[in-house]
Amino acid sequence: MFIDIESVNCWEQCYKEGITRWDLGEPAPPLVSLLKSKQAPLPGRAAILGCGRGYEAILFASHGFEVLGFDFAPSAIADAIRLAEKSDSSAKFLQRNIFDLPEEFPSYFDYVIEHTCFCAIPPSRRWDYVRVAHTILRPGGELIGLFFTHSRPGGPPFGVTPEEIREYFTPDFEILCLIPATNSILSRQGEEHFARFRRV
Repeated sequence: MFIDIESVNCWEQCYKEGITRWDLGEPAPPLVSLLKSKQAPLPGRAAILGCGRGYEAILFASHGFEVLGFDFAPSAIADAIRLAEKSDSSAKFLQRNIFDLPEEFPSYFDYVIEHTCFCAIPPSRRWDYVRVAHTILRPGGELIGLFFTHSRPGGPPFGVTPEEIREYFTPDFEILCLIPATNSILSRQGEEHFARFRRV
C-alpha cells in the first residue's frame, strides 16, 4: 500500500489509530541527560520540529526555555496542548508543515530541537530540512538533535549514517559534536547519534 508521508492525513490517521511507534511516552533520555549536565545549553527560544505529543517541548520548557512545538497532525497538537496544560507547562504548540516555517519565523529561534522528525520526512527533502533549520535559527543558534541512525531498509523511519548527516549539515552549520548516544531506550541502542550544530 502506498503511504503519502507528506500528507497531513497520513500522520493524522496514525495518531487517531494509535499507530505511533516513534512515541516513547516521555522525552528521549539523551535529551533529558543533556539538560541535567554541565553541557546544558542556556535557555532561549526553542523550536521543536515534528513535536508529536510534546514531550521534548515540555522538557525544555521546564528548564526555562521559551518553546514552540510544531507538528503536521492536528491530533498530535491537541494531545500536546492537553499534556502541557495538565503539567502546567509554558510550552506552546502550533499545527504547521515545518517546510513553511522559514516564511513565518526567519532568524527567530536560538535553538532547533530534533528528535524523530528528520527520519520521518522523505530522504529527498533532507536538504529542505537543513534549509528550514538554518533559516529559522538566528546566526550562532544551535540545532540540538537526536538522529535515528539505523541501517534498516525502507521507512519511515528512514535511516541515515553519521557521514551523511555531516554531508547534509556541514555547508550551513559548524559540527560541534556528532556522537553515538549512550543512554538510548533499549530498542534504539546503537542506532542513535546525539548532535549539536551551530548555525554559520
